[in-house]
Amino acid sequence: MGCDMMRKAAQAQVISVHIARDWREVYAFTSDPAAFPEWASGLGRPLGHDDAIWRFEGSEGATTVRFSAPNEYGVLDHFVLLPDGNEIYIPLRVIANGSGCDVQFTLFRVPGMTDEKFAADAQWVERDLRKLKALLEKRD
Repeated sequence: MGCDMMRKAAQAQVISVHIARDWREVYAFTSDPAAFPEWASGLGRPLGHDDAIWRFEGSEGATTVRFSAPNEYGVLDHFVLLPDGNEIYIPLRVIANGSGCDVQFTLFRVPGMTDEKFAADAQWVERDLRKLKALLEKRD
């Protein structure tokens, strides 16, 4: 077995919000990394980018984010490289659901994370997704 097959699975929590907008409209907005500061409070302000690799200035310093390529499947996965050198994989999806859509964020518990920190991160993601919902549902 390869090394990847031997790693222990991380605890994960899927956090979802329903948005009363067509999934393509939600995807178009959320697939633009420049729009992330409008709803994703953790990244901070954009500093610049080179194709799919963006730099943001956050509360803990500069963060580099690699975004998935635009696609027709609603996949918004990205990898966040933290100032301490750790990289976090963030699966994010926009899924058609009736005349609206669901935005699903998978939060992985990183090694050494306490129960309290994992719960706080989940609440943070929930707040950001509610902000995204409010932002997009009030648009004309």
